[in-house]
Amino acid sequence: MNGVLKTISALAIAGLALAPIGCKREDMHNQPRNEWQEASEFFADGMAARPQVEGTVAGSQLMSDSPLLATRAPGGGYADAYPFEITRGALDRGRQRHDIYCSMCHGATGYGDGMIVRRGFVKPPSFHLDRLRAAPPGYFVEVITHGFGAMYSYNDRVTPEDRWKIAAYIKTLQLSQGADVAMLTPEEQGLVRASREKGARP
Repeated sequence: MNGVLKTISALAIAGLALAPIGCKREDMHNQPRNEWQEASEFFADGMAARPQVEGTVAGSQLMSDSPLLATRAPGGGYADAYPFEITRGALDRGRQRHDIYCSMCHGATGYGDGMIVRRGFVKPPSFHLDRLRAAPPGYFVEVITHGFGAMYSYNDRVTPEDRWKIAAYIKTLQLSQGADVAMLTPEEQGLVRASREKGARP
């Protein structure tokens, strides 16, 4: 019996001896650190945060005078000219980015009937309102950059170049919904007629 008690006592003492070590291991995930803008006695300036080296620029950061960031015209109002040539490739890229980031609210054709709206989210204005049809591309780029109303900023999701391409695609959508069929080539008019006939079939 005494042997059993001695064994239990030895195990208990060993457990108590190891207990502080276990606590220290648990504290390793919560090591001393400083919060942003917290004071520190370690550095001579008394600040924990270290200032950036003068002239440091992030690899993906554009200079403030980049034309890709100029959404306003020099004479006032929004920029009406694109900072690069709008090609078919640029429009294809704009459509791709629009379908990824915009269509869930604005819809594939820009009427504000996207799937998120059908599920109860705030309906955005249609791109085909007179006010937005008259808006220059710089307006759309600025809204993508800073957000507007219930729409949050896409500044960290869509690159400045892609914002202009989305704006160009939006202007293309607006043109497509209000274009006169007589403006199209005979081949294009045939495609429109075929599409209408297909849509009219039961």
